Amino acid sequence: MRPQRADSGRSAGKWIAAILAIAVNLGFVLFLIFHVSWRNPLPETVAVEVYAPPVEKTESVKAQPQPPVEPPKPAPPPEPPEPPKVEPPKPEPPKPVPKAEPPAKPDIALKEKQAQAERERKEREKQEAQKRETERKQQEKRLADARERQALEAAALKAQAEREQRAQQQIALNAARAKADADYIRRVQAKIRGNVVLPPDMAGNPEAVFDVVQLPTGEIIDVQLGKSSGVRAYDEAVQRAILKSSPLPRPDTPEMFRRNLTLKFRPLD
Repeated sequence: MRPQRADSGRSAGKWIAAILAIAVNLGFVLFLIFHVSWRNPLPETVAVEVYAPPVEKTESVKAQPQPPVEPPKPAPPPEPPEPPKVEPPKPEPPKPVPKAEPPAKPDIALKEKQAQAERERKEREKQEAQKRETERKQQEKRLADARERQALEAAALKAQAEREQRAQQQIALNAARAKADADYIRRVQAKIRGNVVLPPDMAGNPEAVFDVVQLPTGEIIDVQLGKSSGVRAYDEAVQRAILKSSPLPRPDTPEMFRRNLTLKFRPLD
């Protein structure tokens, strides 16, 4: 794979650089050694040989022996020159080691990462869509609740208005019925009162109450004294007048007919 080839290339490069550095340093050391040896040669020993001149033998003159010649002293060896000061080689600054590049991820990992990012994006979009849908439903529910409350309030107001209207109508109807009933009772009482013969020496204005049972045609079928006036002659006179007034006047509408009537009479009315 490509990452292994890159590692092998870098390892080989490192080994070559190390070998070259060792070779350069070794050559520099050898150069210093040879240079110092060449500048400091070993002193040479000088040997001097002395030869005596040949002596001619004559008969008359004997050669005088000459004193021995001392051999010349050898010259002192020259002082060895001071070795040049060799400055130690400055260490080369370390070469910056190139940062190892991270190995390239395989295509499978990249595809998996892209797939994971795509899944996360779809999940976010799904959550956002659900959130929007929830908010929309909540808004619709709030609107529906508001409309329902308005409808209920309107219905309640309408029902209340209808109840008030019916109550007013009922009050008016009851008033009309009460008035019509009072008129009907007055007509019945007027007819009966016209047939009452008051007893002589009638004092005061006592009240007598009678319960009358009639048919729809107005015919009287029963008369009962509900409350006496205290004057028997007046009570009997009113009872006879009721029976004599049969049939009684009929109401204006059949709905106003009442089978049982309660009639009150006073002599001075």
